[in-house]
Amino acid sequence: MKNSGFALIGRRLLATTATGLVLGMAVATSGQAQLRPSEEDVAGIQKDYSPYAGRNTRGGGFADSLLWGDTHLHTTFSMDAGMFGTVLGPEDAYRFARGELVTSNTGQRAQLVRPLDFLVVADHAENLGVPLLLAEGNAELLENEYGRRFYDLIQEGNGYAAYDLWGREGMTQFIDVIDDPRIQRNTWDRQIEIAEEYNEPGVFTAMLGFEWTLSGTLVDPGNLHRVVIFRDGADRVSQVLPFSLFDGQDVELLWDYMQNYENLTGGEVLAIPHNGNVSNGKMFALERMNGEPIDAEYAAMRMRWEPLVETTQIKGDSEAHPFLSPNDEFADYGTWDKADIGGIIPKTPEMLPFEYTRTALQIGLQQFMKLGVNPFKMGMIGSSDSHTALSTTRDENFFGKMDTGEPSPDRWKSYVIQAFGGDEALSTFEYDVLASGLAGVWATENTREAIFDAMKRKEVYATTGTRIAVRFFGGWDYAEDDAYRPDVIDIGYAKGVPMGGDLEPAPEGATAPVFMVGALKDAWSGNLDRIQIVKGWVDAEGERHERIFDVAVSDGREIGEDGRATTEVGNTVDVENATWTNTIGAPELRTVWTDPDFDPSVPAVYYARVLEIPTPTWQAYDEARLGADMTPEGIPRFHQERAYTSPIWYTPPE
Repeated sequence: MKNSGFALIGRRLLATTATGLVLGMAVATSGQAQLRPSEEDVAGIQKDYSPYAGRNTRGGGFADSLLWGDTHLHTTFSMDAGMFGTVLGPEDAYRFARGELVTSNTGQRAQLVRPLDFLVVADHAENLGVPLLLAEGNAELLENEYGRRFYDLIQEGNGYAAYDLWGREGMTQFIDVIDDPRIQRNTWDRQIEIAEEYNEPGVFTAMLGFEWTLSGTLVDPGNLHRVVIFRDGADRVSQVLPFSLFDGQDVELLWDYMQNYENLTGGEVLAIPHNGNVSNGKMFALERMNGEPIDAEYAAMRMRWEPLVETTQIKGDSEAHPFLSPNDEFADYGTWDKADIGGIIPKTPEMLPFEYTRTALQIGLQQFMKLGVNPFKMGMIGSSDSHTALSTTRDENFFGKMDTGEPSPDRWKSYVIQAFGGDEALSTFEYDVLASGLAGVWATENTREAIFDAMKRKEVYATTGTRIAVRFFGGWDYAEDDAYRPDVIDIGYAKGVPMGGDLEPAPEGATAPVFMVGALKDAWSGNLDRIQIVKGWVDAEGERHERIFDVAVSDGREIGEDGRATTEVGNTVDVENATWTNTIGAPELRTVWTDPDFDPSVPAVYYARVLEIPTPTWQAYDEARLGADMTPEGIPRFHQERAYTSPIWYTPPE
């Protein structure tokens, strides 16, 4: 017997009512049963008509969400924050990042112009939370000899002496002067609990992490710090404690910890090195920390655990150095090149190649040719490294590196790091710092998992604090007008790879890679000056090379045969009043560019750098608004904010 219409409707109704579904239900209208389209009828319409159906679903889809965050923020839980006077904790950090009004460490009202999308409170693992417990008068801590000494010094108002004692007798000797796992467990559990409270998938992401803080010794100093970030929540992360310098002084031991975490919990974790610029040639060295030369196994492990590098932050910009890139007029930006992080051993030129991201990317190509594996195949992000619990990266709203750097007419005089070696010329001061930086993440959604996955695939980029939106794709057959198509993002993925990717093998007939890049200004910042593509490559003899191309420029300027703009963008900054106007530059730039010097036989790396027009620095704002009178030479009163995308790599066919 054939099924009647009513029988079919009835079965659908009975089958779907229990689950709350409505497709196929009968609706009474004017006494008649009206049948909605069947699943078979609707399927074709949905597939063909709505081009966005299913585009971004959990665990897949295009990375359409640009999320802004800070992966490197310290609170009173960190020894070098809490001992100096930072009283704000993780709760304050999350509230501030979410856009709430908070009271700063020095009693000033503070708020962001726009909330962040995610935050990593990355307090130092070394004696995590001791300053908080000292403030609380924790009985267990005060029973400890050093705990009592720290407490007494702080009570006397001499927090720096307490920090100096900890640094000289603890950190630089690799000795845990507290050595009480109860203390670390106490504060780690509190940090996890606070992060869980503020984590709101789809709205704001509180990622769990910490910093491993190896700065070397007084004899052999060098910044090798890593921020460790978990993909997971409390159920997994609470099964471990942070790995500190006291647990191991070799980054390979940190990687062992990370492997053990994944084996134990089934979770995922990565590490992000920062401040190669104050490592005195150690961050991208060609020797392992045990003195042996790096090999293919080391290179693979480094890229397994460290897919990114923090290229810009408060303690200077690490993209490029003018000594290494003499033909780059924009290379000398926020440069810190006095010494190592502790101000112990002065910087020498031979250290520089192993400190800056651009050159490290080229060294990575050299090592690929030698080892078959690239140890420095890194994406780029920026973050603040603020020790105030306030992630402020805008110059007119900058609350400094330490609580002593919060707004005041004389804050520029305060130390950031007083030279441990005693040479005052190697000390760093608040006037040296940048109001930088931020991490831009192209993710499928605002969750821990999606943000972490974007970081692993390197679809991320760095800015010096501005929120320029940047897309960068590489392929072999982008057309000139593809950058202006409404479906430009679909085209970007369909014809090539996004930032952080590897170019596919060249199709037959292709002569050079083609890159599609676009940038949109931060609505609260300067217009755009230009987009550049920075190319690095290694020739047949293994020598490093780089070249910068201006690929899109504002105001109708021309690009010469040398690939550079023939004129500068200009400057509207009124230094005395710390103002500027967006009467120059462009709100948006985009283009398709083909490498004119491509050699298919040698490996190459490409990334985009986007520059804003000049705007005032925080130092200029302090002089105009607070009456500060900064006397040291070389303090910039205006600068060009910028973004650095993660690279795209080309590998010759075997």
